[in-house]
Amino acid sequence: MRSASAFRALTLAVIGALAFASAASAAEVHVMISGGLTAAYKALVPEFERKTGNKVVTAFGPSMGTTTNAIPVRLERGEPADVLIMVGYALGDLIKQGKVVADSRVDLVKSPIGIAVKSGAPRPDISSADSVKQALLAAKSVAYSDSASGVYVSTEMFAKLGIADQMKDKARMIPATPVGEIVARGEAEIGLQQISELKPVSGIDIVGPLPEPLQKITVFSAGIASVSKEPDAGKALISFLASPDARDALVNSGLDPIAAGATH
Repeated sequence: MRSASAFRALTLAVIGALAFASAASAAEVHVMISGGLTAAYKALVPEFERKTGNKVVTAFGPSMGTTTNAIPVRLERGEPADVLIMVGYALGDLIKQGKVVADSRVDLVKSPIGIAVKSGAPRPDISSADSVKQALLAAKSVAYSDSASGVYVSTEMFAKLGIADQMKDKARMIPATPVGEIVARGEAEIGLQQISELKPVSGIDIVGPLPEPLQKITVFSAGIASVSKEPDAGKALISFLASPDARDALVNSGLDPIAAGATH
């Protein structure tokens, strides 16, 4: 009887030690991520946490700009960061500044720009560059993001269509807030943003992607912050997001996974 009690006590001690060791080895991974991957990321993080035992703490914000939640601004404030997931060229800028470990970059997905209208509103023809031009000219108001897609729309696409002057008074950049929410509230007739950022928003209809002559594909990439306290756990998260296990969630959110997570 005494031996059985001793064995039970020993077993409980071993289980307790294993649990303590597991808790001790679990890492808290701090992630800064921009909007393009948010929907897929939110679906995938619980699986990563379950598989690894690590806890993921996330801060959301645009890849660029000067708003308080923009990723570069968060880094300047000294917020904790292990993994950065953002527009590829913006991550490249941070690598040049020494804020991201150069050989840690992994290109995860390609993201096309789409056009949305309020649910139930007439869907404009966007099958060609000229039809997009006519739709934009006919709209009373147009909204675009303050991230990569919006920079392209405002500085290149309007000019390419020859309507830059006409857009000055009715097109506006939306900082921080998803463009789809502005369209859903009726504050803009047409919204332009990456499809992956439009998809999670209710109250809008996605008309479709921009036609090929106007399309601008954005690459979203991940890297390890130079100030990371958990680089190994961060690399594990990036590897998971680049793995076949993540593919379905990425595709379902309107993204095109980059095979094997190409590196730069």
